[in-house]
Amino acid sequence: MLKRINWKAVLILFSWAFSLGGIVALMGFIQVKKSDAKCTDIKVIIPGIESFIDRHEVDKIIRMNLGRLVGQKLNEIDIHKLENILKANPYIQAAKVYADMDGVISIMVNQREPILRIINVGGQDFYVDKEGLKMPVSASFTPHVVVANGFILEGFSGKVDTLKTEIGKGLYAAALFIKKDTLWNEQIEQLYVNEQREIEMVPRVGNHKIVLGNADSLDTKFRNLLVFYKKALPKVGWDAYKTISIKYTNQIVCEKAITDSTAIKEPVTAKPETDTIRKIVQDTLTTATH
Repeated sequence: MLKRINWKAVLILFSWAFSLGGIVALMGFIQVKKSDAKCTDIKVIIPGIESFIDRHEVDKIIRMNLGRLVGQKLNEIDIHKLENILKANPYIQAAKVYADMDGVISIMVNQREPILRIINVGGQDFYVDKEGLKMPVSASFTPHVVVANGFILEGFSGKVDTLKTEIGKGLYAAALFIKKDTLWNEQIEQLYVNEQREIEMVPRVGNHKIVLGNADSLDTKFRNLLVFYKKALPKVGWDAYKTISIKYTNQIVCEKAITDSTAIKEPVTAKPETDTIRKIVQDTLTTATH
């Protein structure tokens, strides 16, 4: 007895075979067309406002390494090589290159985002980007970032590299914290490493310096400073102190500014002020920890 044919299964199998054949034929057609296609234009996309790299610089990099692309056959242009060439630039974090069937080569370039400029003890000048990598300064563009100087031993080879020293890593951590906070990004304009290898901060408002110490417990230290700014300084004035130390997480130590030299009868040392000021500071810290 003959077995009945499953026409539904046959139809499905035939459909799959027909579709596969069509795909193979289409791919072959695309390959033939691509082999004949030539580069007709180059489209460069650079997201962001701040710019180390512009369209002119990208065109220059391409010409120096691959010559003129417009007019060349697409299958003769090494897209992968072009990506690597662009990524070798110290100001470029990532690059993506692709070509469409109309012969247009699109280039997407993501720049490095500096958050800190370091001038080390030897006078070397370089940036540190958002990822903690060192990068060179640019003669054509100067981004608005916090500047750090003083007794900094972190060196720079001229190439993109990681931070090596603890003070370099601490400056990066502090700069990154400041960058992410709108208030501190506007208030803190400079970092300084003193002889004791402590980080000091120079504010835009007020004639005082802020001793941060190391970059540990930044959340707590800046929270204490914020409450101190809000509650203590309005009572005594923004220029009442020449030093505000927040390097200890459980206290703020202030050194009073002396405006009249005749009032100095003995060397002035950094110590807590009067009982009233100590109470303001203590109230500030109590509020900050709740």
